[in-house]
Amino acid sequence: MGLDVARGVAIIGMVGAHVGGVPQFDWVEPVTWFGLVHGRSSLLFAMLAGVSIALMTGRSRRPAPEQLPYLRLSLIGRGMAIFVIGVLLELLHTPAAIILTMYGVLYAIAILFLRWSPRRLLITATLIGVLGPPVLAAFNALTLMPFGPGLSMTVNGMYPITVWVAMMLVGMAIGQMPLQRTRTAVWIVVTGVAVAFIGYALGIVAYALGWAREQTYAGYSNEAASWGTYPERLAEFDLWGSVVRAFVAVDPHTGGTAETVGSGGFVLAVIGLCLLLVRVMRVPLLPLAALGAMPLTAYTLHLVAIVAIVGPAGSLSTPVMWVWFTVALLVGATVWSALVGRGPLERLVGWAARRMVGTTAPS
Repeated sequence: MGLDVARGVAIIGMVGAHVGGVPQFDWVEPVTWFGLVHGRSSLLFAMLAGVSIALMTGRSRRPAPEQLPYLRLSLIGRGMAIFVIGVLLELLHTPAAIILTMYGVLYAIAILFLRWSPRRLLITATLIGVLGPPVLAAFNALTLMPFGPGLSMTVNGMYPITVWVAMMLVGMAIGQMPLQRTRTAVWIVVTGVAVAFIGYALGIVAYALGWAREQTYAGYSNEAASWGTYPERLAEFDLWGSVVRAFVAVDPHTGGTAETVGSGGFVLAVIGLCLLLVRVMRVPLLPLAALGAMPLTAYTLHLVAIVAIVGPAGSLSTPVMWVWFTVALLVGATVWSALVGRGPLERLVGWAARRMVGTTAPS
């Protein structure tokens, strides 16, 4: 239930980022504190995706080699279904940056790590989260900022793969832990707070020293592109400055190391806190858990509702709309859960996984 509550928190945060009209977070201005939903809600989804994958593939008991084909096909089926739903939502032309396409890709990437231990997962997540952003920045500068649909989705977009894979691997490690124990939940909260402090402190210091200022490019012409002009064109992209900025960038969706560490620690603490809260206030949290039990359906519905209200390319941006959307989703999810059970899109994804496998799981 604690994990469902965390998913519910992520949904409400997503809704706030899309329709709430909340400003970017500034810790010295309390009026902006609702801006915590920006960036962090999507990362909470990514980490919870890793937890879900671990729960679906054996939890603390690593899958046997003969089970791997079944589990891999099941994850591919789920990922493909989620990816297609994401593409269909993009056709609605909402103001939101759709997370589901990248979410679907994560399920495919996860098949590489199904038999890894929590320790190995956490070490790899740390290396990717810390080193991935500056390495990508160096690569982009050296190749003069390449572009294309694939790069835009996985590398240079709102949801860079270095950040999301790191979150997923942390989630897969968490999913193998004894989450029913209070001590585990406390450890997750404490660790999350400590990691968040390190990441955000790095970002604050970097901004104070002016290391995080964005570089603007004058652009260049491909007409004279050649190896002879490469040094001049490379100089426009400020290789060293790009690497430093990628390491210290802390703002939402920048994909920097400081954001990955800081916001990663934040969402880790949120998961641990939700695991603790359901132990002392279970009944009041039931609507939030019902919402979190059908996150794909809720996420899709709120985007469809935006289009239904204001039309394609339109936007809603008021705190009042955030409240109305949240209440409607909580009530609708609670009623559906009580009368029907599993969400409709969750059923669809499960069906896609079974169709991809085409057989029953090995014993």
